[in-house]
Formats: sequence, structure tokens, C-alpha cells
Amino acid sequence: MQITVIGVGNAGGKIADRLVEFEAETGRSLTTSVLAVNSASVDLARLERIPEDRQVLIGQTHEKVKGRGVGADPELGSEVARRDRTEIERTLDDVPIHTTDAFLVIAGLGGGTGSGGASVIAEGIGEMYDEPVYGLGVFPSSSEGGRPSLNAARALQSFADATDNLLLFDNDAWHAPNDSVEAGYERTNWELARRIVTLLAAGELDGSQVSEAAMDSSDVRRTLATGGLSTIAYAETELEPETRKDQGLLGRFSANGDHGGEDTDLAMKVHGLVRQAVQSRLTCPAEVSSAERALIVVSGPPSEFSQKGLRHARQWIEQEAGSVEVLAGDDPRGDADALSAVVLLSNVTDVPRVDALQDQAVSAKGEIERQASAREDEIEELLTDDANELDPI
Repeated sequence: MQITVIGVGNAGGKIADRLVEFEAETGRSLTTSVLAVNSASVDLARLERIPEDRQVLIGQTHEKVKGRGVGADPELGSEVARRDRTEIERTLDDVPIHTTDAFLVIAGLGGGTGSGGASVIAEGIGEMYDEPVYGLGVFPSSSEGGRPSLNAARALQSFADATDNLLLFDNDAWHAPNDSVEAGYERTNWELARRIVTLLAAGELDGSQVSEAAMDSSDVRRTLATGGLSTIAYAETELEPETRKDQGLLGRFSANGDHGGEDTDLAMKVHGLVRQAVQSRLTCPAEVSSAERALIVVSGPPSEFSQKGLRHARQWIEQEAGSVEVLAGDDPRGDADALSAVVLLSNVTDVPRVDALQDQAVSAKGEIERQASAREDEIEELLTDDANELDPI
């Protein structure tokens, strides 16, 4: 699949930056264009891979923003995105739409620019182009407090409505206890980029070996055509030293996992890897049984593929999800040093983190309103004499 990526806000820009980096390091072909949109110039300056001419600073003329950010205020983030929508669309004018299969809008949902602006931008792209617009929304950690959770719960609704499918990533499920804030986000951004690129770049003509069972953009689009919320599973295993030594020669004669009679060990390895992916951490934990459709991609040296193992994996997910809408294919990478499996679960409806987020948001909303009311009373009491005998000038 060939996509145009738009990172909105600080988190969205950083993830888009890492996505481009992972794409380049692995020699894959995914992005036709990448754009970063932010209301804070300092955040744009930190990007390493997205060039300045693909960075859009919004809110420069807004009296409350002036290039310094929206202060975690999603209403203000939405306002400046709408006000500067023309400038954003102008930057998208040179997107090679004839080779672009879809758009991906990425945003953190706990702040201001991303949570408020991502849905505005996705909505605008949907009105301009016929290609699908997908979203990638990142939940804040519950430890960040009530305000980010409230922002995220509200943004989730608008972002899902504005996109053809919204992929979720939950920081709660990924931050390690010993992580510093910066190190934790850097690690999770990299893991997220790994999953997105491995999934969406499968089947593209980028110099890798072509497989008859490879995924293509139509498979991804069909899986995501359900709408709703989706999550991604991933697992990988390093190759044995002997495999690495022989994969160059062997891979040229063993495309599509044709080993002259299916190797049972390879079949078990592929099947087991897919199961490991689904049963470990999803980008956002969800019940597999609630998914409407699924897509499996196994990536690595062709000598490690097993069509029998892939069939068994597909059948297992069909049973787990209670769905026959499961597609499976491989992504040959002759120079890979690992065998990986990525599974897209589309339109999941049982997502405990969403329920917990909404509960925390409702509590935070009530507490914020209570505190605001109490502060008004305290200010009034402070400025008024006890007998109320003084009149303001």
C-alpha cells in the first residue's frame, strides 16, 4: 500500500518521523508523502526525518497561539486547524494522488493540537479526495491525569467519525515501569512504526522478492472497510545462524515457502508466531472474538515461509474471531534477520481500555466542573468584605 501520512500535534509528528525512519532502514516502500502539522514551532524543530517544507505551523496569527502551542486545549486546537485548513490543503496539493492508495492521519489524543485538529484535518482530506482516510489515535497513559483522559475520550468520537477506520494505540499497555517519560514514548513510537510499516508496506514493489501469496493494497483496504476501531498484533523471532548463512542462496529457490513437501517444523513455527502475536500485546488490547475482519502478514526470508502454517494460522483466527473474513499472505524479505507476523484486527467492539478511558473522563469532567465552581466561590469570598459593605468602583 502507498500512503500519504499526516502527523498532527507533537505525538503525531514524532510517530510520523519514526515511521519514515523505519521505512528507510528496512528498505520498504510505503509513503508517497509525509506532512507534519503542529501549532508549536519548537515541536516541529525536533523532527529529524520530515523536511521543513513538509511542516505546517498552524495558529501563527491566532492571538492565543502565535506558534507556541494551544496549551492542551482541544477546542483551541480544533479552531486553529479549521482557520488554517486552506494552508494545510495547499501543502497537500503536490501529493502524487495517482499513486496514493490512502491517507493516514496520526495524532496523540490527550493533548490539544492532535486531539482537536486531527479530526478536522481528516474530515477535510475526505472531502477533497476519493481515497480512504485512516486514522491512528494514541491514548495517553491513565497516570497522566484526568484532563488528558477527558481530551482523549472526546477526541476519540470525532476522530472515529472523521476516518474510514481508526487504529488505536494504548500507552498504558506499553509503558514499562522503569521507563522515563521521554524514553518510554521514544520506544513505543518505534514499536508502533514497526507494526504500521510491516503491515501496510507488505506486497509493494521495492526490490524485494515477489510472492504469489503476497498482500496488496486491496487486501488492506478490504479489511479496513468495516469502519470502526482496529488494533494490531505483532511478534517476531530471530533466525537461526544457519538460516542467516544460507538464506541468500536458498531464498532464491524457495519462494512462497515451497520446500518440496511442506516442512512440519516451519508450519508449526509460522502458525505459532501468529498465535504468539495475537496472544501478546496488541497496540490496544481488545477481545479477538469481537473483530469483524482480520488480516495476517508473515514477513521474512522466503526459506522460512510455510503456506501450510499460514493456512493453519488463518483457520485459528477464524475460530477465535468467529469470522470467515480473514485474509493471509506473506511478504518476502531476503535480507531480513528475523521472521515476523503482524495481524490486523478490524472493527473490534470489545475494547476494555475505551470503557476505562470513558469512565475516567466522566469522573475528570465532574471534578473539573466542581473545582471551577469552588474556585469562583473562593475568589468571590476573597474579594468581598465580610459584611458586604464595600461596593466596587
